[in-house]
Amino acid sequence: MIQLTDSAAGAMLSAIAGARGPIAGLRLAVQSGGCAGLKYMMGLVPEAAPEDVVVDAKGVTMFLDPSSLPILAGTTVDFVSSVEGAGFTFDNPNAQAKCSCGKSFG
Repeated sequence: MIQLTDSAAGAMLSAIAGARGPIAGLRLAVQSGGCAGLKYMMGLVPEAAPEDVVVDAKGVTMFLDPSSLPILAGTTVDFVSSVEGAGFTFDNPNAQAKCSCGKSFG
């Protein structure tokens, strides 16, 4: 399934705690686009969609749509900070190619 590093879980929990309004969890999905063909999408959501698969990892509730699940299987999500900035990174064993920005894969 999806794995979170401690850093990623901390960043997600912080975002949820600081959100305006009620948040049920974080949606993680894959959509067509980006320079390598597919891109990761993340966002806070107030409720799950009826077809979502619910995954709890390190205190974070994540909602995954069924079509993204096989593509995301085995992915580790991390949150890194560097002089270039901060953000989430994805180590996806199903990705055959990645673009240089790290947000798109194929």
